[in-house]
Amino acid sequence: MKPVVLIWLQFILCVGVIGVAGVRLSRYADAIAGLTGLSRNWTGLILMATVTSLPELATGLSAVTVAVAPDIAVGNVLGACVFNLATLALIDVLYRKGAVYALAGSGHVLSAGFGVILLAAAALAVLLTAQGVMPSIGHVSLASLVIFAMYLVAMRALYLTEQRNVIAIITERPASTLKAAMMGYGVASAVIVGAGIWLPLISVELARVMGWSQSFVGTLFVAFATTVPELATTWGALRIGAVDMAIGNLLGSNLFDVLILAIDDFAYLPGSIYMDISPIHAVSAISAGLMSGVVIVALAYRPVSRVWHTASWASIALLALYLLNAAVQFLHGR
Repeated sequence: MKPVVLIWLQFILCVGVIGVAGVRLSRYADAIAGLTGLSRNWTGLILMATVTSLPELATGLSAVTVAVAPDIAVGNVLGACVFNLATLALIDVLYRKGAVYALAGSGHVLSAGFGVILLAAAALAVLLTAQGVMPSIGHVSLASLVIFAMYLVAMRALYLTEQRNVIAIITERPASTLKAAMMGYGVASAVIVGAGIWLPLISVELARVMGWSQSFVGTLFVAFATTVPELATTWGALRIGAVDMAIGNLLGSNLFDVLILAIDDFAYLPGSIYMDISPIHAVSAISAGLMSGVVIVALAYRPVSRVWHTASWASIALLALYLLNAAVQFLHGR
């Protein structure tokens, strides 16, 4: 069997395992929400988003320590943000029980707004470092410290907002016990993390055979590979009608992904990670920021009509920005 065929078979197998585990994870997370009184928004933002972003963390740390490939690490993180927001457009197309942006809770506006702030900080870090005006503390950029602090502020604000908006709702309790739901959640999480760590290794090897640039590979191919858990769990949440959980998972993953950028900078010992990457990564950060802005407008405006009975104008804008970023990375990535 040819090596390329074998790599593709491994890729398909890994994606399939993550897909099955992702559906189970969303069901267990929904059960935990029902048994503990947590909202689906908060469950998607914390329980699911953190777990599904662990492959990006593992890939980034491996790229900056073992492979010494900072372009792969940064491209993976920012490309994952772009891909997560493009997945929102996919949700709008696939979910036919109503308008996604109209059904989603208003609490997502806050998490999307913090996403804009963090992504703008990442873009400034890349651009200002390229101009030589971003200071560092030791080998860590000041921008990474700011991103880390802003992430903590975002989590605190989201938690306080969630507590203020809690209302007593009588819902049907799941048939399973909290212990069983937590155990199932743990097993599904372990499978996703394990397969998610393996998947980027396969992707990098396949990309090497194709002869693609590191920034392009990180932004598109590796980013897609590491966001398969988000895609799988989002689809699983949609299957049970948990729209808020699906959107919370994607927006929460973006917040955690930008934090991973700061963590990668801490782990990259030769110096600030922003000094050794292509400035083209700023385009991904800006694209993701613009896409987050589109989501905020859509959640506030709540469009119910679909263009050609397919998707709302917001989803078309998200897909257009995703394709624009992909084209820029392919044509100008190094």
